Amino acid sequence: MDKATFTKHIFELEGSLYRISKSILKNEQDCEDAVNNAILKAYEKLDTLKQEQYFRTWLIRIVINECNSLRSKQLTFLSFEEVFKIRKIDEKEDYSDLYVAIQNLSSKIRIPIVLYYIEGYSIEEIKEILDIPEGTVKSRLSRGRKLLKIKLENREVIYE
Repeated sequence: MDKATFTKHIFELEGSLYRISKSILKNEQDCEDAVNNAILKAYEKLDTLKQEQYFRTWLIRIVINECNSLRSKQLTFLSFEEVFKIRKIDEKEDYSDLYVAIQNLSSKIRIPIVLYYIEGYSIEEIKEILDIPEGTVKSRLSRGRKLLKIKLENREVIYE
């Protein structure tokens, strides 16, 4: 893959990469850092990509790894109270109930939900991105739907 093709693919995926990073990290600056670091790593390791058709999957896996790495580095320097604040979205901000419910899912469930329902990846692609069996992807999507339904139904009751 040449530099022009790489750049074209990056521009096409930029929004998706940011949304995926936002599903893992809460801070906008951290999301930008993770995406930028992932793009840099991808460019440096471009020769390790065996087939160009898997570029999206490969890059998303790098972004997820960068986000997880950044998050684990941050958690080693934060107090318990700060960790709790990061993990929970401030519901007073102008977010939709669905967004808040998705962000409060565990990352094991949240990431497949975001990849499938928001980014439009197939179960097969998610299996490759997360390096987990297809059945695991399906069960996490099913569990995520159930949890979201419960969270959103409970929210309705609170607001009525």
